[in-house]
Amino acid sequence: MAVKKQYLSCIDTIKPVRDTLEVINGKWKLPIIISVSVGNERFTDIQDSIPGITPKVLAKELKDLEQHQLIKRIVIDDYPIKILYKPETYSETLTPIIYALKDWGLNHRKKIFHKE
Repeated sequence: MAVKKQYLSCIDTIKPVRDTLEVINGKWKLPIIISVSVGNERFTDIQDSIPGITPKVLAKELKDLEQHQLIKRIVIDDYPIKILYKPETYSETLTPIIYALKDWGLNHRKKIFHKE
């Protein structure tokens, strides 16, 4: 009788990683989170800090990030009305992930381009 091979189940890792990527995946979400986290509060300031992003895409991504409770939209009833974007406290949980991705990217660039 043949013995079955024992394979480690990776589903416990795959599911939460997919959930994470569902929230922060894409070209613009992390740059927006970073921009707002460093103090860019106004729509135009966020747009100016991220080369290549269009107003339409920025508006859509800000709404998505607001739904995921990473960014909050604050409307100041004044004339003219001001709209500010601030990071939610919850978005701070992404800080170590962002820095880990930054470090990995810098190391990978060195490895690929043989730069020390």
